[in-house]
Amino acid sequence: MASKWRLAGMEVPFISSDSVKWIEVSVSSNNNNISSDNVAPLTEDCASCSVLENPSQYLIWRIHKNLPTSLELLHVSSSHQFTILGLRINFPFPLSPFAFICSSNNTNIHVLHVLTVSGIAFRLKFSSNFSVYESTLLFPNQDILEFNLVNYGTVPITRVAATAGCLVVGRNDGSVASFQLGILHPGSPGFQQELRDDTGIGRLWGLMSRGRMLGPVQDLVIVEVLGKMLLFVLHSDGIFRVWDLSSHSRIFSHTMTNQVSEGALPMRLWVGEAKGSSGIIPFAILYKRALEVGTEMIYVFSLHCKLGDKLLLSLESSIQDIPLDEGACIDVKLTSKKIWILKDSGLIFHNLSDNDVTEEEPCCYAMQEEFVAEQLFQSSECSSDDLLSITHSLVTSPKDHVVSFVSSIFFRRLLHPGVHHNIVLRATLLDYNRHWTDSEFQNFTVDALKKEIISLIEHEAVAESPLSIFYGWKNFCTRYFHHWCKNNEPYGLFVQSSTGAVGLLRKNSMSVFRSLESIELLIDGCSDELGDLVSFGLEFSDDHSEREILFGLLRCIISISHQLGKSASAIFYESLVGTLTISAEELVPCLLKILETGYSSSVVALNMSDLGADVGREKELANHKNLRKFSIDMLLSLHALGKKAVSWDRMLNVLESYLQFLVPRKILQDLDAGAVFNISTSILVQATSQIAKVMFESALDVLLFISYLLSIGGQIGISHDDMLRMQLEFIPMIQEIVFEWLIILFFGTTSSESPTLEDFSSQLSSLQIGSNGGKRSWNDKLGKCDFTLAFILLLNFQSSSGDPSHISLRCLPSPQEVTSSVRGFTSWVIWGKTGEESSSFLKRSTQLSLILLKHGQYNAVKYLLTGTEANLQKEKTFRSIQDSDGDWCVLQHLLGCCLLAQAQCELHGLLKEKKVCEAVRCFFRAASGQGAFQALQSLSHEAGLPNLGFNGCLSSAAWKLHYYQWAMQIFEQYSVSEGACQFALAALEQVDEALSPKDDCHGGNPLNESAATIKGRLWANVFKFTLDLNLLHDAYCAIISNPDEESKCICLRRFIIVLYERKAAKLLCDGQLPFIGIAEKIERELAWKADRSDILAKPNPYELLYAFEMQRHNWRKAASYMYLYSARLRTEPVPKDSQHMLSALQERLNGLSAAINALHLVHPAYAWIDPFSGKSSIQNEHYPRKKAKKTVIEQLVGSDIQPQCLQSYIDIDKLEKEYVLTSAEYLLTTRNVKWTFNGINEVPSDLVDLLVQTNFYNMAFTVLLKFWKGSRLKRELEIVFFAMSLKCCPNKVDSACLGTHGLLLTSSKDEAVVHGSPDNIAAAHQYKGNGQWETLELYLIKYKDFHAGLPIVVAETLLRTDPHIELPLWLICMFKGDRRERTRGMTSQESSPASLFRLYVDYGRYTEATNLLLEYIESFSSMKPTDIINRKRPFSVWFPYTAIERLWCQLEELIRSGHMVDQCDKLKKLLHGTLLSHLKLLKVDSDDAISAASS
Repeated sequence: MASKWRLAGMEVPFISSDSVKWIEVSVSSNNNNISSDNVAPLTEDCASCSVLENPSQYLIWRIHKNLPTSLELLHVSSSHQFTILGLRINFPFPLSPFAFICSSNNTNIHVLHVLTVSGIAFRLKFSSNFSVYESTLLFPNQDILEFNLVNYGTVPITRVAATAGCLVVGRNDGSVASFQLGILHPGSPGFQQELRDDTGIGRLWGLMSRGRMLGPVQDLVIVEVLGKMLLFVLHSDGIFRVWDLSSHSRIFSHTMTNQVSEGALPMRLWVGEAKGSSGIIPFAILYKRALEVGTEMIYVFSLHCKLGDKLLLSLESSIQDIPLDEGACIDVKLTSKKIWILKDSGLIFHNLSDNDVTEEEPCCYAMQEEFVAEQLFQSSECSSDDLLSITHSLVTSPKDHVVSFVSSIFFRRLLHPGVHHNIVLRATLLDYNRHWTDSEFQNFTVDALKKEIISLIEHEAVAESPLSIFYGWKNFCTRYFHHWCKNNEPYGLFVQSSTGAVGLLRKNSMSVFRSLESIELLIDGCSDELGDLVSFGLEFSDDHSEREILFGLLRCIISISHQLGKSASAIFYESLVGTLTISAEELVPCLLKILETGYSSSVVALNMSDLGADVGREKELANHKNLRKFSIDMLLSLHALGKKAVSWDRMLNVLESYLQFLVPRKILQDLDAGAVFNISTSILVQATSQIAKVMFESALDVLLFISYLLSIGGQIGISHDDMLRMQLEFIPMIQEIVFEWLIILFFGTTSSESPTLEDFSSQLSSLQIGSNGGKRSWNDKLGKCDFTLAFILLLNFQSSSGDPSHISLRCLPSPQEVTSSVRGFTSWVIWGKTGEESSSFLKRSTQLSLILLKHGQYNAVKYLLTGTEANLQKEKTFRSIQDSDGDWCVLQHLLGCCLLAQAQCELHGLLKEKKVCEAVRCFFRAASGQGAFQALQSLSHEAGLPNLGFNGCLSSAAWKLHYYQWAMQIFEQYSVSEGACQFALAALEQVDEALSPKDDCHGGNPLNESAATIKGRLWANVFKFTLDLNLLHDAYCAIISNPDEESKCICLRRFIIVLYERKAAKLLCDGQLPFIGIAEKIERELAWKADRSDILAKPNPYELLYAFEMQRHNWRKAASYMYLYSARLRTEPVPKDSQHMLSALQERLNGLSAAINALHLVHPAYAWIDPFSGKSSIQNEHYPRKKAKKTVIEQLVGSDIQPQCLQSYIDIDKLEKEYVLTSAEYLLTTRNVKWTFNGINEVPSDLVDLLVQTNFYNMAFTVLLKFWKGSRLKRELEIVFFAMSLKCCPNKVDSACLGTHGLLLTSSKDEAVVHGSPDNIAAAHQYKGNGQWETLELYLIKYKDFHAGLPIVVAETLLRTDPHIELPLWLICMFKGDRRERTRGMTSQESSPASLFRLYVDYGRYTEATNLLLEYIESFSSMKPTDIINRKRPFSVWFPYTAIERLWCQLEELIRSGHMVDQCDKLKKLLHGTLLSHLKLLKVDSDDAISAASS
């Protein structure tokens, strides 16, 4: 449409369903038995806007065809917040496409008229404060008036109109009726009035005599003219009538078909307002040709009205016809001077005049569909095909970078204001089967949404190649654009003639229109259309020739733009504000290379691989052909311009005049009243983004054009001076313009960041916002896609209603006001409040950064400041700027604050470290610049930055000292210890110079602190920060460097505590730290820590003391500390559960073992310790305690230990005794046997018994051997073996312990019967019983050398306990001894065969005794010849004759008593025979001995 008609403006959306919170209520009906026949027009998409008495109040209603029973109401006001409440009223029946809203006596109560397709009319009273309906589901019945029109006729209704208190319907039979709905009762006379030509009795005659009937009512319009409500009626047969509703009389009738072409059928009627005092009423009728499909025509007529006794109307002769060639007409609005026509293809308007204006040139407004299509590369003029080709030619990095770069471009354009729409986006995502709830989707931030969409695109892509991702984005954008058009269909227009505002009502949004900027008019027009360029601000000496030169240059600039396509500007913008894969300085030469030589070889290879060889080759040939045509056309055009201009100097002058259009205008503003957040703000942001985009692209095109001229200057005859002028003057000037519009575009299109939880501005911002409900509403929108940075800046964009450069806050703006307001806002952004001249954007950028920092927009601040700094570095004045009034220092200071906040709030790992390093550099730069003190001191605390907190005169060193300390505190506040440490060290370097007496200023040391105090505090901070960074060696160096002794001690104590906590205490003992004069302090601190630590703490402080002293070869101190550790474990209470008790006992053992080992390293003469000497030294130190706590000495005194032990020294022997007793206690504890250590002087008598009872024999014997000697030891051994022997006796321990063991024999059958069969005994108990015998054997063999009588004790115990027990063979062998000893008879050591024989006799084991005696007598008699000589010596052989005699007597006694007579008699005989033989042998031996002696 813009190509046919002159473009006059663009659509600016400002309200969408994203910002509406709907409240739903239902309307009940009393007419439940309604016929299904439709008597009124069916539901269609429609909408209208009612301007209330207060011009800033707008009530919008909408009816959707897909929601036929619902009507949506929006109350729009300039004082509304960003979230608007909408009321959705659900009716019981489908609605006809009609609604009317009027005001009532109460300014907050309004009346709504609607009609259902079944003929039910509803009159609702509703409050403009929709929040009153949030708590109810039903519309209040008292506010509902329902009326059935079918009761007054069943003729179908074709059209409906209404005014306050009156509802008018037109029917299919041409009749018109009015109803006084809400004024009279339906049964009252006059409630229903039929509008007829005559009255009275003549009406009947008229009906009878009338031959021609009226056609169906085609349209109805009610308009107030000169205080009278007039009804304009259009019939389908072309008859046009006007009725006076007050008198119900017809005042005008005319057949309009006579005025139009033949065959045109009237379709719609629109009536405008009267033209002031002239009494001219314009009205328009839409005609459609019956025979030609899709051909529509609008005819504009005029009625002349004259008020006398009655109102007289006459039709003016002038007629204006407006053909509608493309698209169907949706709505038309007329004012006194203009007609606005909304078609589904666009919006056009014509001027109205009293004369025939058919030759008047129409103007059009660009619809939002065109803008969205251009943004999403959906229009024919803006294709995305070049996007991937240019990106591949520019980006030489891996394909992942190409993919991310292209994705960022598409996503950024998708979020552009006016393009992004939540309903559309959700509908598009549903095509990909992505479902979210309303709350989930509303909570999406920009980053989260980007992640979801990119993952979707990558998932849908066939491969991960850039081309596949590119086509995935194209498909996504195509779907998105389809849904955008579907969900934003235009419904109607509204025009507010009092303000000139023109708006568009869409399905899910609302828009106004703006006029074009001068540059837009200049680019869109041509030399023949623009006429005199002086009106645009261009002053030429020769208007005609210089005008031709200008348009020739513009055609060349546009040609370059078309050659590269819209993708070039998108790529250029992304390279500046997105992820930097290529810098802007490299981008322009690359684009020029594409203009000169075409796309790179990588693009050709990409086309070949992805499109196929044939298609790729064809595309390459087409690109080459297009490039050749472009190059030739440009050369010819530039040569022609050169000839026309005569000199390039003149052409450059014309181009310089054109550049003035691109510079943001400077407007002085009155800044008295604070800005209010309202719908006008949204209009301003949307319009700013549109204009800034056009200006940025236009400036970029000029930059590319100038660069292109420089590259081909030799071919077109540009002189060296002209090229130098372009390079030194034009290029920097255009770069500055590009940067300024880039900043404005960035603010207008970049979504704000979500508020962070912790930053140095959040608390202040929340306090300021909390005082105003409107600010709270926009604060909730931070981080949303539709809330850009420009909204935040508008907090400080103050305006007054009297300034024409600002939007009026009391009504919607006119197209000219919108554009004027954009100029004011862009002027404020670039030039500030007063528009003062400045050599650069430096100072203004810091002011804008303060506003953004206040609201936590760190990414925006970083981009703004880094972009400003990069732009300054291109200028020759960069060094002078650093040396100026401190603005550069403020920039670095703010950039440092921004980077620090980013590192704290968002990043982790390497990215965070990088941000911290950059922030540190920025703060150091800020401190080093000239004028930094004055500039930074003037920063407002209200900006959300921490107060620097200094005043007065400071020298350079004092200023740096103060600033570095401030920076240190800021980094500390954000837990960035690395940066804080650097500034603490930097501050240390400034202390001596800052406190120098040569300093003329007296503010350098306001607290009058000494250098040592300041250094001590700073070194303490260095210690803290290095400790936080786990740089333990550096932290120790900070301690020993600290000149303040008190601070040094505090740091040392903290150092030791942290070493314990981090399990790094071994650092003190590995010999790597130099203990320069502080070894005693370290020992004292370690001891202090040990004394006040939990005794079971890990790592153990006493173990560290031990290691520390051992490393220093202080063996006795090491032993003393470990003994103190053991003593504390013994005396301090520990948890009573076995696990903790065992752990404590094990630690005691470890401590005692370490003490013993340490003393073994000392000379034996000095191998002793005084355990309380070190403790006393600790007690003498005046250290504060956190709580009252007994010391080790106090605990020992309060225990049961003998007092004299406290006065004695402890040697190795005492330590070993305590170690043994502690080991015994540990073992008993493992069996849950309680025994308490009470000292080493006396061993409790029950300890050994407990150890034996619990089978800890090793420990029992260890205790015996350690504490007893001589006869006492033998006695205790007998007691132990007695107890051990008892455990082997089945009768005393457990009958189940008796098992089948190779060494254990059952004495009798009776015993087997009593104790059960061996086969029935459990294996576990067998093992237990067998183990006792084996244990007894093991220990008896081991300890019989200490006491030779132990076998006798064991055997006697067994026999006493069980006289019938069979003694183990190994025990009998112990008595019998070595076989060589049998040559001496039964004599041996204490445990001899004679002892065993006596035991047998004593305990009635006569058989065993007899057998033993026989064994030895036979062995005696059967000696080898070599042994007989020894046998014959005096006293060489001995037998227990007394015991033998007692055995003989016992056998005789048993025989006499008759008990076991046969067995005893047999034994007696054996014994008798053996003794006789033995005695004879002895007689012979005696004789031989006597003979040998006498000889």
